[in-house]
Amino acid sequence: MTAQPHPGTPSGGHTPPPTGHSALAAGGATFAGVLLLLNGILAIFQGISAIAKDDVYARVGDYVYKVNLTGWGWILLILGVIAAVAGWGILSRAAWARAVGIALASLSLIAQFLFLPYQPLWSIIVMAIDVFVIWALASHQPETARR
Repeated sequence: MTAQPHPGTPSGGHTPPPTGHSALAAGGATFAGVLLLLNGILAIFQGISAIAKDDVYARVGDYVYKVNLTGWGWILLILGVIAAVAGWGILSRAAWARAVGIALASLSLIAQFLFLPYQPLWSIIVMAIDVFVIWALASHQPETARR
């Protein structure tokens, strides 16, 4: 059976129908945008609380990486603002947002790893979310990139 050209396609050629994987990736990218937006907002609050008072977070044992909690607050605040903007950009389908989202989720993954002594359970949860965001944004191919 041969494929017939679809009317309205620019070259008159056959456009393959979207696969289940591309639909999953598109839905995953949208969900990743929501997660990145919420992760950014939560990182803003986490950073503000670390900046406001150094005694908000208790240190859990000794850790190899010793960083001032106020410094981590500023890092989380800045990453949170940029991540929230990138999450909004992903949801509005901005071309720049996908690459920025992958970069920010990677930086967030590293920052949360270094924040482990202060909030171990929360850091592990956010690290898992960051891994999903990286996968979803890396595997999604927007329609304009497939043409």
